[in-house]
Amino acid sequence: MNFALTGAAGFVAPRHLNAIRDTGNRLVAAVDPHDAVGVLDRYSFDVRFFTEFERFDRHLEKLRRGPDADRVHYVSICSPNYLHDAHIRMALRAGAHAICEKPLVINPWNLDALQELERETGGRVNTVLQLRLHPQLIALRNRLQTDTSTDKHEVCLSYVTARGRWYDVSWKGSDERSGGLVTNIGIHFFDLLLWLFGPVIGCEVHVRETRRMAGFLDLERARIRWFLSAELSDLPFVPAAGAKTTFRSITVDHHEVEFSDGFTDLHTRVYEDVLAGRGFGIDESRPAIALSNRIRQTPVELVASRLHPMLRGSAR
Repeated sequence: MNFALTGAAGFVAPRHLNAIRDTGNRLVAAVDPHDAVGVLDRYSFDVRFFTEFERFDRHLEKLRRGPDADRVHYVSICSPNYLHDAHIRMALRAGAHAICEKPLVINPWNLDALQELERETGGRVNTVLQLRLHPQLIALRNRLQTDTSTDKHEVCLSYVTARGRWYDVSWKGSDERSGGLVTNIGIHFFDLLLWLFGPVIGCEVHVRETRRMAGFLDLERARIRWFLSAELSDLPFVPAAGAKTTFRSITVDHHEVEFSDGFTDLHTRVYEDVLAGRGFGIDESRPAIALSNRIRQTPVELVASRLHPMLRGSAR
């Protein structure tokens, strides 16, 4: 299969490049407004690279009209969140399927239009929900589904991934371009929680800041306190120079769910499933996108009895 890729200079692109190579396929074209893309040479010396999206689009259209062996079959989308919708549309109109990083879109109402375009073009939109393929999390879900208790689980989610000052001036620090912290970073975990514990019944937001958010979710089978942060001061340890600056924790009924290993190396599994026709599509991505949008719109209200442990006793 021939692949093209948008966002070649970005942080997540190497995971997709590895997955394309490891599944035995080839990258034939890539685009990014930034030209620091020497990483492409690790995979092929014959990738057509563009810094202008319009020329990239024209190249894919030319390939579509040429021999079938040359046309692009999949477009991997690693561009900033606010561009996902446009890049998915381009992929489908170029006669390719799309494999898009989370979130597929920032606003849930854009999903209906993408499904209509799927029907018109015959293409398929796939997304990367790699936590659903994590062995420990699959085992946890199986245990939860066999639990006959009617009591709701008590869940606590903590995710701190420290970012420097660059974050605030990049697209990731812009609510309009990334969806903010809750969408850009939290979407992984909200999808996981909905997959494990069912649909949303209630939603509270206790803290809303540019680099820190927290709240409470009442799901069908769980009560969840959640905390997301990009602040170095929120790490529960003092990081050494060059060491990890991420803290990730989920407890279910006060028992830690360990999935630190394998969190970032599941993209090849995602690609294998997509190529076998088992990928996660628009319907699978919709609940978490709708929830993140709801959280962005929910007024802030402190509810002391449901505060996340990292907020208790704090003046925030």
